[in-house]
Amino acid sequence: MKIIIEDIGPDEEEEIILRCREVDEAVWRLVNGLKLKKEKLAVRQGEKILQVDPEDIYYFEAVDNRVFLYLETSMYETRLKLYELERRFEGTDFFRVSKSVILNMAKVKNFYPGFNGRFEALMKNGERIAISRQYVPLLKAKLGL
Repeated sequence: MKIIIEDIGPDEEEEIILRCREVDEAVWRLVNGLKLKKEKLAVRQGEKILQVDPEDIYYFEAVDNRVFLYLETSMYETRLKLYELERRFEGTDFFRVSKSVILNMAKVKNFYPGFNGRFEALMKNGERIAISRQYVPLLKAKLGL
């Protein structure tokens, strides 16, 4: 694979051209990852509204009709619903692991088999997230198992 990076002038528009024999899942992940880097997510912390980089998010969780996102050491609320987040981050490292949780696979340290066909994800910050047995086959497919 050949990679070429060119400097452009301040008045020129940035562009990325991908030339490939086949547009497969890896290409789509790359494209979606590039789009994700440009995008920030507006979140609430009390009365404050902040912008968060999606790559810093460990997981989203729905609790009592509210959706929270968790970073390494902090938590924020978003007005988006889980299905909206799932659609928005389709084709990226974000993956639905239960009815109430969307996980950032890039922030997972290890996966462990659990009870009754479930799995558990150990996050890089030490948190453990349960993966519903309904989503285990999809997870295995995503991991290539």
